[in-house]
Amino acid sequence: MRRLFVCAVLLAFLAPGLCRIESVDAANAAANQDQQTSAPQNGASPAASGNAGAASCAICHQAEVDGFPGNPHSRLALEHGGKGVTCESCHGPGQDHVQSGGVATKIFQFTKAAPKQADAKCLGCHEGAHPDFERSSHAEAGVSCISCHSIHKSAAQTVLLKLKQPALCYQCHTDIKAAFAQPFHHKVPEGLVSCSDCHDPHGTFQSNQLRSTADQNAICTKCHIENAGPFVYEHPVVKTEGCVSCHSPHGSPNPRLLNVSNVNTLCLQCHSASMNFTAPGAPSFHNQATQYQACTICHTQIHGSNASSIFFK
Repeated sequence: MRRLFVCAVLLAFLAPGLCRIESVDAANAAANQDQQTSAPQNGASPAASGNAGAASCAICHQAEVDGFPGNPHSRLALEHGGKGVTCESCHGPGQDHVQSGGVATKIFQFTKAAPKQADAKCLGCHEGAHPDFERSSHAEAGVSCISCHSIHKSAAQTVLLKLKQPALCYQCHTDIKAAFAQPFHHKVPEGLVSCSDCHDPHGTFQSNQLRSTADQNAICTKCHIENAGPFVYEHPVVKTEGCVSCHSPHGSPNPRLLNVSNVNTLCLQCHSASMNFTAPGAPSFHNQATQYQACTICHTQIHGSNASSIFFK
């Protein structure tokens, strides 16, 4: 009985101290976890680096924070234990912004920055994937990354596009939208082909930001492989001027996307007796007065042939 009495007295005396120790340990652990989440990659404290921490951003920008878990950028943060990509990775240190009560000029704003400044932020991470963007037509025209991509919220989740293709491209390229409304067109409006299948919006060394195939032929041969060659007898225009010398790639009122409705007229644009053309003229026995007899009735392999120099077969 005496031992039980002594144990009871000791427990009554030590219990408040034990509770205080446990609560202090829990508070320290929570503080360390919060500091690790908001700490910059160099290991410095938020105050020392000028960072406010992602938790501070959520106080005012709750909508952006709520949508960020489904954002591809959030995966990088998870891969680095919560210390990877955060709000301040893109917008810069936010301590002054928070302490000023949310003054907008105290933080980097993509929507207010010049296109080159906004692009520089994105290319800080994405330069390896898009090394040619600065020389692209979009960059030269002042079309920045955020013109097409929505980092916090996007209607098309693929690569964070603001809209799905081709609606996004049509916002600027209205003439191309009209071309796809022609009776004969590549199946872009139907969704079978997308603009980025042929064009790289981030820039290439080709004209019109065209992609290239492994053998450096025009992008057309990626799908139209039967015309890729190499052929023993090549049609020179295919190599010198490309497919667009005869075809309208986006759309045409003519079958096979031809630039003109009459095949003979198309051929005679080059094959006419003239000192301005190096192509051989049509022989004298070719009676052009005979209607509805196309050149391709005889010259069937006009893209190139392995058997005939005049593309009979």
